[in-house]
Amino acid sequence: MTNGTAPHPRPWPTGPRYDRELLAHGDGRNVADKYRYWTIEAIREDMQAGSGGLEIGVENLERDYNMGTIVRNANAFNVRRVHVIGRRQWNKRGAMKTDAYLEVVYHATVEDFVVAIRGRTIVAVDNVESSQSLDTVDMPKDAVLVFGGEGPGISEEMLQRANMIVAIPQFGSTRSINVGVASGILMYKWVERHILLKK
Repeated sequence: MTNGTAPHPRPWPTGPRYDRELLAHGDGRNVADKYRYWTIEAIREDMQAGSGGLEIGVENLERDYNMGTIVRNANAFNVRRVHVIGRRQWNKRGAMKTDAYLEVVYHATVEDFVVAIRGRTIVAVDNVESSQSLDTVDMPKDAVLVFGGEGPGISEEMLQRANMIVAIPQFGSTRSINVGVASGILMYKWVERHILLKK
């Protein structure tokens, strides 16, 4: 098994977190070692308990393959909740099944999303004229980082409802970077500020 482990030797560990099928046949999933042989539900519960509290939103106006990358990044940084605004369907191939371990909630409209996250700070990530450079802002603890589609970016309606708009400083010839890459940079920035530098 490239990413997994063989069947667990007996005696098997006991407790509700363990999946007997995985214990018997091996765990081929791409999960951290601490989660070997655990059920999906047990992994989700443990991640929720250990989350730093960051949430993200993704405007799903088109069937954008980058959403899978964004969700995979959200799993890597143990985001507490992923909000999908717009279409319910999205290309999950890029997520590599990591969405199974996250809470993903859907909102039909921007207004529905704003109501659902009321009390938190909406940080829109887009390189529009009114944005602040990421290196100049103090990332709020209660942030909901919002990303748009690869082509259209964030909708005007979402930009109007955002508390902050930030852009990643760039030094090359192109105007923007891939939104999946941008999401990883922003999530790391939040984790660095509120988790890594707090240790």
